[in-house]
Amino acid sequence: MSIKGRARLDKRTKNLVKRLRKNDIAFIDHDDIDEVAAMGLIEARPQAVVNADISITGKYPTRGVLNILRAGITVIDEVGRDIFDQVKENSVVEIRNGCIYRDHRLVGKGKVLTEADVEAKLRQARENFKDELDRFVENTLEYAKKEKGILLDYIELPHLKTRIKGRHALIVVRGKNYKEDLKTISTYIEEEKPVLIGVDGGADALLEFGFRPHIIVGDMDSVSDEALRSGAEIVVHAYPDGRAPGLKRVQDMQLPAKVVPMPGTSEDVAMLLAFEKGADLLVAVGTHSNMVDFLEKGRKGMASTFLVRLRVGSILVDAKGVSQLYRQNMRAKYLVQLLLAACIPIIILLWVSPSTRPFLRLISLQMKLLLNW
Repeated sequence: MSIKGRARLDKRTKNLVKRLRKNDIAFIDHDDIDEVAAMGLIEARPQAVVNADISITGKYPTRGVLNILRAGITVIDEVGRDIFDQVKENSVVEIRNGCIYRDHRLVGKGKVLTEADVEAKLRQARENFKDELDRFVENTLEYAKKEKGILLDYIELPHLKTRIKGRHALIVVRGKNYKEDLKTISTYIEEEKPVLIGVDGGADALLEFGFRPHIIVGDMDSVSDEALRSGAEIVVHAYPDGRAPGLKRVQDMQLPAKVVPMPGTSEDVAMLLAFEKGADLLVAVGTHSNMVDFLEKGRKGMASTFLVRLRVGSILVDAKGVSQLYRQNMRAKYLVQLLLAACIPIIILLWVSPSTRPFLRLISLQMKLLLNW
């Protein structure tokens, strides 16, 4: 096996996919590759993914790297972080049997990952699931006790120009199957016209489907400049102590922004913001709601999400995975059945009409000759 291409390097996979091109070789540093990161890599269509870290550890069942392999992309695993010193952006590299060469010089070596390797790790993860779940629950409950006062008492939220009171609010997050789910509910968006809230990269997803976000919430690390300049109100999620690293980026772009200091995730802020501003219904797409979701984000618990969902649950509709239940594209056999049903009254009408009988008999005779009836 020999693969040759231009190297693209970034220790943050979500940054890399923005500049990754077809037939490049992607260099990442990502343990337990999550499904969203995997989808970004697959859509960019590199020849190979070289991972400095372990693509699947077996701690919990994440299927990201399996999806990459099934897309026909080679994965070289556990190469080591030194590879980022040995390979430069846009340099031409060659991969042969897990060995990485630059200018005919060996610069790194890893394991060529197979589907069988990943399946074995997934079996190991299923065996470890109970222990991992136990630790996750303990962490969640411990932090829930600490954070309940902050999250369940009054939180000072900024004034927004966008009217939310009495309207539906759609919150879009870059989570598993978020694009498919967003496509599935596009008719709902067009008809109901909810307030559109993009959480970081979720704002770009809305733009991709032709919808302009009204509000963007997040730490501003994965949303594009285009989305930030779309005219949406910007709400920067800050740490509880007020530090907001993402605010500098917005200020450098000379854009106005509000700041909300709060523990938890940016999607928690978005939900709480819409709820407190009087939304009649919250519809969530791509949100994180289970143990694997949070472990893939590097979080050992989900205390804030647990508390926020307790608070907003009476009006929350989680549309995550709705595309798995409803497909807009009808199956071929149903379409054929529908066409035949539509043709029956036309055929009957033509048959009973004296002027069309000779024509139909001629077609019937031709069909019998063609089919040897």
